[in-house]
Amino acid sequence: MSANAAGCDLLLPVLSIYALILGDGMSHQHMPGIHTNEDSERFRAGAAKYAAYLNTIEGRLRIDLAFASLQEFLPQASISALDVGCGTGVATVRLAQLGLHVTLLDESLPMLDLAMCAAQEAGVTEKITLKHGNAVEIADFFGASFDVIVCHNILEYVDHPFAVLRGAARTLRNSSSVLSVVVRNQAGEVLKTAIKDGDLAASERNLTAEWAHESLYGGKVRVFTAESLRSMLAAASLEVIAERGVRVLSDYLPATVSQNDEYQKIFELERKLGRRPEFAAIARYTQCLARRAGSSV
Repeated sequence: MSANAAGCDLLLPVLSIYALILGDGMSHQHMPGIHTNEDSERFRAGAAKYAAYLNTIEGRLRIDLAFASLQEFLPQASISALDVGCGTGVATVRLAQLGLHVTLLDESLPMLDLAMCAAQEAGVTEKITLKHGNAVEIADFFGASFDVIVCHNILEYVDHPFAVLRGAARTLRNSSSVLSVVVRNQAGEVLKTAIKDGDLAASERNLTAEWAHESLYGGKVRVFTAESLRSMLAAASLEVIAERGVRVLSDYLPATVSQNDEYQKIFELERKLGRRPEFAAIARYTQCLARRAGSSV
């Protein structure tokens, strides 16, 4: 075991206490109708499983592609960012390495532990603030204080995604501030169940289903159409400035293609396809970059 890994192992219980103490200064009681107890438990119990997933080709591509698109639209002189449902802190660390101070908000203490451990290993802990709480309470926790808000793969797991987007809109600092949202795409779920799983009945159901099966954690996961996400953003007074597809074809490559050896080529091709609406429409995930409605680009 490396010294960093050993240090993180020792740090985890300390950080759990630290994050809990941070939560004492705010309301972190469970809000009815936001996460079910089952949802909250799967994120606490599944933190290590999620961390392992992010080291797979699929996980790396999801993170790398979404972050590359976010970087295109980072406001000049960005100072602060909020990572909503921060998970293991991959986006957080990258933003901190760019010089931003990042606040991590997550309901799962084990996720916050892993995120802070990642920040420690990257040497950016001085730019990190932990916040233990529910994503829907963003506007209650913070004022209009963030240049960048990352909301990647969190709306799929909340009962009221619009409430999260509305809170995020109120928390953007000014007209140049940017919100990045990544959600699971319904069309991508249709293709995945047909091509990868060979389950034609499930694929047909997914044509109209609002929920799909979550293979990583178990349980259900919300799926979105591009139209439903755009409508939700508009209702939250947010204007889409760019839309990208994330993982258009990488999930369906034949075994003859080594995704480890060809990672860079796959990444570059995904970037090209994700910018084209006809391919973005069938990607596994949809990413929208947005600003307050009426803001100049």
